[in-house]
Amino acid sequence: MTPTRALLAFTAIAATIAIDVAPAVAQYRPWCAQYVGRSSARTCTFATYEQCMLTATPGSGATCVQNPWYLYGDRGGGTTGRGDRSRW
Repeated sequence: MTPTRALLAFTAIAATIAIDVAPAVAQYRPWCAQYVGRSSARTCTFATYEQCMLTATPGSGATCVQNPWYLYGDRGGGTTGRGDRSRW
């Protein structure tokens, strides 16, 4: 194997190892910024009403609402969606 191919193989292996392969977990926090408009988008990444209000400033087209899925989401760090219930 030539030094160039060895370096390329090493770089590919290192990049594969460095990639975080953990599944994406949705963040279920108690407050959402709901944007009014064509898409009616919602981002529920706020722990407090005050944090949400900093994003939903006048002119942004957003209002703060309580997250309707907060009680059902996974808040324990896993991906099962069980919330605070014990895991077997």
